[in-house]
Amino acid sequence: MLTVQDVVSGYGLSQVLHGISLEVGENEVVALIGRNGAGKSTLLRTIIGLLRARRGTIRYRGQDLVGMETFQIVRLGIGYMPDEHRIFADLTVEENLELARRVSGRQQGGWTRERVYELFPRLRELAPKRGDQLSGGERKMLAIGRALMNNPGLLLLDEPGEGLAPLVVAELAERLRDIRASGISILLADQNLKFCRRVADRAYVIERGTVRYTGVMEELWDNQDVIDRYLAV
Repeated sequence: MLTVQDVVSGYGLSQVLHGISLEVGENEVVALIGRNGAGKSTLLRTIIGLLRARRGTIRYRGQDLVGMETFQIVRLGIGYMPDEHRIFADLTVEENLELARRVSGRQQGGWTRERVYELFPRLRELAPKRGDQLSGGERKMLAIGRALMNNPGLLLLDEPGEGLAPLVVAELAERLRDIRASGISILLADQNLKFCRRVADRAYVIERGTVRYTGVMEELWDNQDVIDRYLAV
């Protein structure tokens, strides 16, 4: 589904990614794990077109994404939740979802506002509340819901478990499994190994913009050497 090959990217004169390669298959959840500053967010921003790849290829279902604008990539079927959420703070939950539906270039599909409310019942209760009245976990639910309104085939999630209470993390993990069961693949970037273990099939560990380890999630969980070297705080 998604193939990233030898991608180099960064900000201004600073190079952050140094030839990263990874793959996400159909109906698969892949975790991109690393400490703060490892390059996780930079890679997601490069895939979605907010940053330009300086070298390498990025293909989604055979379509070359390098050089495309973000709105074009989204319309191909890639949803994106950035680490800062980017919901509209002055709009209600319902208005945020409705706006996402209106601007979507992919109206065909099963994700509607009602289905988002079924996935996240708390959002139904919060429908008349403005974005700036929501907790951190509620904002993440809304941000994911907005991305789903585009009926994506692939969902990019940047630090979905960051800053959440353990019970909220557990609930979010369950909802991500539900999303995967609907046929959507997920590439999530997070530094919480326990959270990633709850939802991911495979993992890529990155450090300083380079992939240091790749394998099945359970194999990474049992690999204390890799955890101590690249993930321990």
